[in-house]
Amino acid sequence: MSDEQTSDFSADQQEVLKSIRVSKIILPIIIGVGVVIYLLWQQFDPIAFKKINWNQHTLFWITMSVLLLIIRHIAYANRLRVLSNGEFSWRKCIELIFIWEFSSAVSPTSVGGSAVSLFVLAQEKLPAAKTTAIVIYTAILDTIFFVGTLPILFLLFGPKIIRPNLTDLSNLDGWGYTFFGAYILMATYGLLFFYGLFINPSQLKKFFEWTTSFSFLKKHQKGATKLGTDIITASAEMKQEKWSFHLAAFLSTATAWSCRFLLLNCLIIAIVDTTATDFLTQAGLYSRLETMFVIMAFSPTPGGAGFAEIVFGGFLSDYVPVGISLIIAFMWRGLTYYAYLFAGVIIVPNWVRKLLNKRKKKKSKLA
Repeated sequence: MSDEQTSDFSADQQEVLKSIRVSKIILPIIIGVGVVIYLLWQQFDPIAFKKINWNQHTLFWITMSVLLLIIRHIAYANRLRVLSNGEFSWRKCIELIFIWEFSSAVSPTSVGGSAVSLFVLAQEKLPAAKTTAIVIYTAILDTIFFVGTLPILFLLFGPKIIRPNLTDLSNLDGWGYTFFGAYILMATYGLLFFYGLFINPSQLKKFFEWTTSFSFLKKHQKGATKLGTDIITASAEMKQEKWSFHLAAFLSTATAWSCRFLLLNCLIIAIVDTTATDFLTQAGLYSRLETMFVIMAFSPTPGGAGFAEIVFGGFLSDYVPVGISLIIAFMWRGLTYYAYLFAGVIIVPNWVRKLLNKRKKKKSKLA
């Protein structure tokens, strides 16, 4: 994908295309592998590793984790199909989710792939209002899931959902404060955009313009104004939808996120064969995983590369022996992160090639 091939795209669009180049996988792989090697040197216990029973029990639960990964991807594809009102085929939705996940995997987790999502959906000839509505609403749906479920899990399991052996919030450590800070930021972000999308988009646009009127934020005012305008457009689109539309979108969101965490439950059961499989034990483990992800969501590294492997062992030390935690972490990241990186190496260039060919044919017809 040369600069000459993308010359007829706008500067912003060219930046988006550069952000999903195959070469972008190099940095996260270097970071991830580097951290894994370091942690292996520091923590790996060969005696504990030899005690792992690679038997039918292990195979069954690893297979279950792969099945959950597939269901998760289908749930995301279904959400896109619902939000586009069936504009995309199932095959197209599955392809676009691969591109969406790849863009998130090569971007810092705290940034995500929103710009790529907007660009990709726009190239699929979706109306601008619908494109903006989908991208903003998916972020809101994700936030609603976390903001809504975490208080319920906290009521059921208490402070232990934050860290092992934490029984009193007065004894919070750095990770605990990070979790609450991340949760507050996530809730504020979600409520702000929910207010703009469904209640008063014009007022939110004014708020964006006011916050960027200060000298140190002045350079962002143009972008903030455009975002506010986009939200007004998206709001008009969303207010036309029936309650069944919103319910279907949320159920797909909840299914996708639940499968993301339950996948790791299955991997832990597979490798740590002493793990109890009763509902309360697994629900408690699930709650810890959801908490861990909230912290991971603000990782500065691409797709949380390296950072995820570091936090894994400490967050789950009461479920997974330290000596083999890295084995499970590597399997988990292999399925949910590196698999999308390598799938993107095939799918993204193919999608870009088709996009460039379409534009080339369009130009030749106009010539």
